[in-house]
Amino acid sequence: MLTLSEPTLLRSQNLIDGLWRDAGLGARLAVTDPATAEAFANVADSDAGDARLAADAAAAAFPAWSRRPARERAQLLKRWHALILDHQEDLARIISTEQGKPLKEARGEVQYGASYVEWFAEEATRICGDIVAEAVPGRKLLVLKEPVGVVAAITPWNFPLAMIARKIAPALAAGCTVVAKPAEDTPLTALALAWLAQQAGMPAGVVNIVTASREHTPGVVDAWLADSRVRKVTFTGSTPVGKHLARESAATLKKLSLELGGNAPFIVFDDADLDAAVDGLMASKFRNGGQTCVCPNRVYVHDTVHDDFVERLARRVGALHVGPATEDAAQIGPMINARAVDKIARHVEDAVSRGARVVTGGKRVRSADGPYYYAPTVLVDATPAMELSCEETFGPVAPIFRFRDEAEVIRDANDTPFGLAAYFYSNDIRRIWRVAQALETGMVGINEGAIAAEAAPFGGVKESGYGREGSRHGLDDYMHTKYLCQGQLG
Repeated sequence: MLTLSEPTLLRSQNLIDGLWRDAGLGARLAVTDPATAEAFANVADSDAGDARLAADAAAAAFPAWSRRPARERAQLLKRWHALILDHQEDLARIISTEQGKPLKEARGEVQYGASYVEWFAEEATRICGDIVAEAVPGRKLLVLKEPVGVVAAITPWNFPLAMIARKIAPALAAGCTVVAKPAEDTPLTALALAWLAQQAGMPAGVVNIVTASREHTPGVVDAWLADSRVRKVTFTGSTPVGKHLARESAATLKKLSLELGGNAPFIVFDDADLDAAVDGLMASKFRNGGQTCVCPNRVYVHDTVHDDFVERLARRVGALHVGPATEDAAQIGPMINARAVDKIARHVEDAVSRGARVVTGGKRVRSADGPYYYAPTVLVDATPAMELSCEETFGPVAPIFRFRDEAEVIRDANDTPFGLAAYFYSNDIRRIWRVAQALETGMVGINEGAIAAEAAPFGGVKESGYGREGSRHGLDDYMHTKYLCQGQLG
């Protein structure tokens, strides 16, 4: 049972044009607690008609919102930021209940997501153009930054607050209006955020949220892809879906930000501080039960320190407490659904059948709590032939690969179509610069396992997508550049 200090945070309808309304056809979508696999709430199950109404509202609100002074937009965002922090505990409970992460992590996600709202509130007042030195006397050349228009934001389930805040905040700061569809597994957090935006004084139509089931999502998204008024799509999720969005948005040449799949390498060189490397891997691999796009998926450890590192890591992983968010001691919560647990089990079984050895974990955790738990796992003797080498496991499994020289591990680390994040540990300053430049990823953690920050650009290369979120670069993705040339001034 989900109990909140502010019960009105728990919304069950779409927010369209400032009004909370049911789906046009009256359909409902059950929201399930992954800790118990039982439904505890329901929301609107929308279709293309609801998506078009949301786009109508956003398009109508855009002219006034885009002309609103940047300082006023910033003040609204700051009020929203304050309300998010004021309701941190309730928001964390919603996240934990619908997504499954331990309550301590959920509280951290609220603070992390709120940091993007605060950052972009401040960046809104720093949007600047340029004056270009004229090549011909009597002319003035100016460059302006303008909002792109209506933005469609499509967000994943693993960080239901942080991901939507990271997309909506820069859009609003730039002067765009938003239509958003949160993941079908975790719609309640997005709706709660939208309600807080209303309480902050956000004008009707500036933020619109439409929820939909997996079956109805294509209709909702396709309606926005076909709508020429929607000028940008920002999406976090799988690479196949990202490619579909890129193809289907070509007809109206929308601007895209795509943060897609990852297959992050984590490299431990022979000169690394092993305790620091274990700490970094624990932070980056097992956060949210391994259900993050920047989780290390392949752990490469130099042959000379391999056994020592594995021993230290296995001791830490084996001590992790698995349980629902309601347990204060829980460090690994349930996976999001049955499909997620099945994939993890399949990867481990495939690895073992191809010669990997389980050091700790390697099995489903069956308890009275629910069916979606998997034991934190360390595997050794991993090879490139295993499924977990080329597919994101998205779970608490750390496969260890041995390597012997730098050139070999760089080749293996880059041998993937993905390029979101990479991590490595070394105390050799020359190696640090060589490896950081050689890794084909958009982000690199050097002797650090937690790399995300609101002031830093987040995004990948290759089939991990394009565009950046966070930082001043993230604001640029919601604006276009206009050049003005004024003559006859001589």
